This record gives sequence, C-alpha cells and structure tokens, in this order.
Amino acid sequence: MLQLALAVPAAATGAAGIYHALHAGPPDAATLDSARGFLAQRLQAARQLRHDLPASPAQLASWSAGRAFTVGIEYQAYLQARREGAPRRYFGNQSHALYFLRHVAPTKLVDGAWLYGLLARWDDPDFRSLIQTYLEELGDGVPEKNHVLLYKKLLAAHDCDDWQQLPDTYFEQGAIQLALAYDAERYLPEIIGYNLGYEQLPLHLLITAYELNELGIDPYYFTLHVTVDNGSTGHAHKAVQALLQLLSRFGDHPATWQRIQDGYRLNDLGACTTSVIEGFDLQAELVDILAAKSHTGCNMHSDYCRLAGRSINEWLSDAAQIPDMLTELENAGWIQRGQAPEHSRFWRLIQSERAEMFGVFNAYEQQVLRDWIVSPARVPSYRARQRTLDTLGLHHARRQGGPRGIVRHHGADDDTNPLRRLEQQIATLGSKQAAMQLLQGLMTPAQHHRPLGLMATRMYRQLID
Repeated sequence: MLQLALAVPAAATGAAGIYHALHAGPPDAATLDSARGFLAQRLQAARQLRHDLPASPAQLASWSAGRAFTVGIEYQAYLQARREGAPRRYFGNQSHALYFLRHVAPTKLVDGAWLYGLLARWDDPDFRSLIQTYLEELGDGVPEKNHVLLYKKLLAAHDCDDWQQLPDTYFEQGAIQLALAYDAERYLPEIIGYNLGYEQLPLHLLITAYELNELGIDPYYFTLHVTVDNGSTGHAHKAVQALLQLLSRFGDHPATWQRIQDGYRLNDLGACTTSVIEGFDLQAELVDILAAKSHTGCNMHSDYCRLAGRSINEWLSDAAQIPDMLTELENAGWIQRGQAPEHSRFWRLIQSERAEMFGVFNAYEQQVLRDWIVSPARVPSYRARQRTLDTLGLHHARRQGGPRGIVRHHGADDDTNPLRRLEQQIATLGSKQAAMQLLQGLMTPAQHHRPLGLMATRMYRQLID
C-alpha cells in the first residue's frame, strides 16, 4: 500500500501552530479538535465584521457581476493615473515586492485548501463546480499549472522561501483554509461562503500583477488567478452557482444563510494583501536582517576592523545596536546613501570580484540592502505614495519562458517507481469508490503538489469526467 502523510502532533495552538500541524498532513483527533477550537474562535470574530453580501441569495449573480464591473472601472482609473505619471500604488521598489511575496506565502502555499474535503462528494452533481475549482487550483495535475508549485518556484527564484517563522497574523488565513479542509462535513455552509468571498476578483490582484511585472518579477501566478477567477466562466461564477445549487438542500433556512455569511466574512481576518504591503518599512526590514545575522556573526570578525572606535564583534554583540551601526557606516563613508551600490565599500564586501563577505546575504537580503543604499535617507512611505496616487484620480503581462504542458514522470516498465505502482494499485481496486478514496488521500493540501499528488489529481480528473 502507498504510504500517506503521518498524523501530526497534538499540541497545536495559535494560527501558526494550527497551520504547521495541519500543513504536515491529515490531522489526528487531538489536532482536529484544536483546529475546531481555533475555527470556532475565528468564526466568532468574523461575526463582528460587516459584509457586502446582498440580502437575498437570489441577488448573488447580479451582486457578483456588479463587483467585477466596479473592479474593472477602478483598475482602468489606476492605469490612467499611471499613464499620467503616478507612482506605483503598492511597491516602492523590488525588495518591497519581495517582502510581500514572502509574507503572503503561508496563504498562497495552501491555495484552494478549503475545498479539499469536498473531494469525497465526487458522485454528487451539486458539488461538481466546487470540485472543479479545487482541481483547477491543483492545475489538474499539471506541474506547470499547480498553484502551490508555481508559488514555491516564485519564492525560490528570489530566495524568499524562508517564511516559516513569520508572526502569527500571517498564518491566520492559511490556518482557516486548512481547518476547513479537514472538517468539511461540519463546516459545509461556511466553506461555501468562504469560497464565495475568496473567488471574487479583487482590485489588488490586478494591480499586484501589473506592478510585479514592472519590477521584473514574474507575475504569472497572479495573472493566472485573474483569468481563472473570472465572473463569466471562472471560479467566481462557479462559487455563485454552487451556493445556489446547494442552498436548497439545507431547506433555504435563514440559519444556513447566516452560516454562509459567517464563512464569507472569514476572508477578512488576519493579514491581507494591502495590510502586508502597508507593513513594509525598508529600514526596519534591513535592521531585522542584520539583527538575525548578528547571532552568528558577532564572533567572526577580527579586531582590526573597527567602527567608531568599536570592533564589529562589539557592534554585533547586541542586536539593538544595529540601527546605530548603520548610522556609523554612513558616517564613516562605508555606505553612500542615494548612490549606486557599487560606490559603497560595504556593498563591495558583498558583491565584487574579491568580496570578503560573499555568500553571507541571500538574494532577497541583498535586494533589501541594495534598495536601502540607493534610496535617499528618507523614503516615502506606503501611505504617502497611496495619497499621491489617489489624488491623480493590466494589460496582463505574458509569462516569459517555454511552453507549459503535461510532463511524463516515469517509464511504463518501471515497476519500482511509486507512480507506476499507483497506476497498478488503482487498476486492481474493486470499485470506483475505492479508487476515488485512495486518490483523495494523495490530493491533500500537503501532498497534491508532489509527484504522487499530481498524478493522483490527473487520475481523479479522468475518473470524474
């Protein structure tokens, strides 16, 4: 038999704890109980929030279409402002954009997870559109279209895949999605409502894709969502369709509509796109990077190198001194703010033919340092740039690279290959129900982007069609 993910530890607390426990694989009873407690608290918090849903489910189609139309108008206004000289609304520089990619990683790396538990309903026509949405989040098993794989590659390309120790708020949305994933029978109305909210096309998605492309960062993960979530045939349409189909099964009871609204409002908890963007401070990010490195670097320097009468070891012995050390590096001329990085002696220690500090900073950390050096001493804040743009009143970049298609992962005659063994095992099962159950176990949020999960997704898609 194929080995599925092991049960996770039981002591999961807080959003990050719940996230890491559930992201390891299907939960044991204790972890599931912790996830239910977490989700109950989050639902209680969500009920205190306002929402923009129509009074009646019958108005959902026109409500969704109206939202999409408004987003389109607002996006065109954004583009016109940019043509008239307005600055980027979101990202002041490339390190700001990379900071964003890293801080939303916990959510993006469980993309679509809230729908996982519905795979067991494969033979129920009313769940067909929701299952199709999940399969499309998984790229239908094609590696180049699997959303999690796409985001993992994007993070790796910029050395931004060190996100596991981020503060709790950045894990809240991902923990909510995973808690819903493994408790679909209990929280079906909330899942329907959450899906409705998550799949509506937001303005920030269009602007993010546009500005990432400007900064030389591949926007394909985001432009893919612009098309797949469209309100005509995409996930936004399917979300409304599924809700209306399933609502009648609950007897159109007001309590069910209330639970759907609660699930919808779960989308507004934790860190969001704009709050993550607004939370970026270039100086603070650089200080955090240097403070983290001070723990390993505080005893690695000789006493020959001194700054303001103190050795580098002394400066690094206390992370609280990092801001003052940066000031002294400027005062001593080691860093020339507002000029090309190559003019700064400190930068040449990191990037030059004989860089004494080569390898100390990864690509993301170097980008933060580079942007800090070239920026003037006082960098306009996100809020200041937002006000500038707002007073002024996407086309979607085509992804660079080769064609994307289905890739064969194994030879047909390799009986020792796990993919081949999966094919053989499915062929020997006595029923379609047994086959779908086995495949579902390989399509968890923790495993669907791995080779077995991708193949299981392709087979599930074939069997359901």
